[in-house]
Amino acid sequence: MTLKISVDTDSTTAPYEQLRAGIAEQARSGVLPVGHKLPTVRGLAEQLGLAANTVAKAYKALEADGVIETRGRHGTFVAAAGDAAARRLAAAAAVFAREAHRHGASRDEALAAAEEALRAAYEG
Repeated sequence: MTLKISVDTDSTTAPYEQLRAGIAEQARSGVLPVGHKLPTVRGLAEQLGLAANTVAKAYKALEADGVIETRGRHGTFVAAAGDAAARRLAAAAAVFAREAHRHGASRDEALAAAEEALRAAYEG
């Protein structure tokens, strides 16, 4: 199994974000299974025609999100991110709920704000 990803240089989305989102989606969907070894930063940069710093930035974001893990000299692997992602989502939702309550928003107002933010994020 190999990483199948492409970057559209004409897109308004930054290359590192396209790479981050593509790898995250493949990991989430199981196309890239837990434990799958990813190419080195330099190897993937060469393969995609990107700067090594671009790939490193994407890998760093993916690692911060718990999608991948670096095991020193052994390489970078797809992590068991499902639990980590669910925990982070729940934590972010809890922060939002506390802030909405603290600012006096009603439950309906908070839900409307969350729905609008989700619509903007998912529909662009």
